[in-house]
Amino acid sequence: MAVMDRNLYTRLAALFPAAIKAAPFARLTDGRRLTYADVENGSARFANALVKLGVKPGDRVAVQVEKSIEAVLLYLGTVRAGAVFLPLNTAYTPAEVAYFLKDAEPALFVCDPAKAEILSPVAEEAGARLETLGVRKKREKASGSLDRLGVSAGDQFKTVARADDDLAAILYTSGTTGRSKGAMLSHDNLVSNALTLTDLWQFSEDDVLLHALPVFHTHGLFTACNVVLAAGASMIFLPRFDLDLVIEALPQATVMMGVPTFYTRLLDDPRLVHKLVQEVRLFISGSAPLLPATHAAFLERTGHAVLERYGMTETSMNTSNPYVGDRRPGTVGLPLPGVDLRIADPETGSPKKMSEIGVIEVKGPNVFMGYWRMPEKTAEEFHDGWFRTGDLGLIDEAGYVHIVGRAKDLIISGGLNIYPKEIEIVLDACAGVLESAVIGVPHPDFGEAVIALVVPAPGKAPEAEKLSAVLAEKLASFKQPKALIFVEDLPRNTMGKVEKSKLRAQFSQVLQEIEAGKDRPIPVGRP
Repeated sequence: MAVMDRNLYTRLAALFPAAIKAAPFARLTDGRRLTYADVENGSARFANALVKLGVKPGDRVAVQVEKSIEAVLLYLGTVRAGAVFLPLNTAYTPAEVAYFLKDAEPALFVCDPAKAEILSPVAEEAGARLETLGVRKKREKASGSLDRLGVSAGDQFKTVARADDDLAAILYTSGTTGRSKGAMLSHDNLVSNALTLTDLWQFSEDDVLLHALPVFHTHGLFTACNVVLAAGASMIFLPRFDLDLVIEALPQATVMMGVPTFYTRLLDDPRLVHKLVQEVRLFISGSAPLLPATHAAFLERTGHAVLERYGMTETSMNTSNPYVGDRRPGTVGLPLPGVDLRIADPETGSPKKMSEIGVIEVKGPNVFMGYWRMPEKTAEEFHDGWFRTGDLGLIDEAGYVHIVGRAKDLIISGGLNIYPKEIEIVLDACAGVLESAVIGVPHPDFGEAVIALVVPAPGKAPEAEKLSAVLAEKLASFKQPKALIFVEDLPRNTMGKVEKSKLRAQFSQVLQEIEAGKDRPIPVGRP
């Protein structure tokens, strides 16, 4: 009995433009142009190469390489071969890579040629074959062993049939609260999300996506690339976010996906004017919260209301502000069609009422299969079929979802729950404040105490006394920070999220270093 092929690639390829030979797929900064025929043939060559190397359906292919269009084709080739794609952050050290390879036990590990010598022992220890993939330029030959093998491989390949719940990818979480976990994403997890977003954001063959995101993360690889493929659209594929390259490309783009840092950097450049983006129909932001002030400034400068959405490694996208309708600053919009979302009590799991804060739980075809080889952790994170995201939020009277922080960032001071986002919103609205981060630190009496890290706006120096006065006016006394600390900037990960775990470690002893007996916020450091 023939098995119905539900392979991610098969389902996306069925949607490719009818004129597949000529339809554009990607424009590169070195002048190269790839068509959908190149996608078909290039992914086939990589699939053939993997098979020649002994990769079988279900095997993991771990990849830590610089961003390139070949890396995208390798992803598609891996999926076509029925294997499981495992992208790794290029910033991971050999010690971190060793953990992932030991845990995932991939049949093949692909790295940058420049790192082959240092990573070869790591791959050998994990029992993985090592191959390399470099960044190819227009007139250069392939620089990596896998790329060279792919060039010599045939450009025809019969995609391996897969079921909806067969694994397509494993993405490891950041591990900020302990051991990194491998989120298992099925073919249907990824396809269903791509099709939903394509429809919701009204993507078509006429769209040109400005792609400046990394491709080791769900945002740049699955959301961006899969949506482009599902729509038969094309993209301007940049090696990284480079302000000059982005500004040069914007007049040729119709959509840009980015993180908040992209938008703040654009706003800092006087070249960002309405005329520059007159061909763009949609700006999308995700992976970290977009400040309402950034939303307002971008709207005023360009006439575009940035569409903010909410997703995570385990679920891809969960919510989105509407394409047509009110894009509300400070919210992540409405649940996606086919995705159920609710707010539950973190302790009991019982549903919360409208506008009450609790943990965000989701259910739908986008929700992952569980954590790789961690059945107990998987069971712990699901409640009656709902995945507990670990994000705290609320749903307002209009149905819009507001995220107030991570459950691990919740501050419990004197037995009272304090949500950092509530304090950050007040601080971020104050004159002279660029942004803020509120954390809890150890306190001998209250267990935890609130402190606020404040980044002054360029050329401005907010007065601590005035900030304290605003906080006293707008917040209950137990929510007011015990210390205001001025800092140059906030630590962020590669996707722009503030790393509060680093701040908690850095400032864990700060209250002990402040003169005892003062119960009002105290400025420490700059300015």
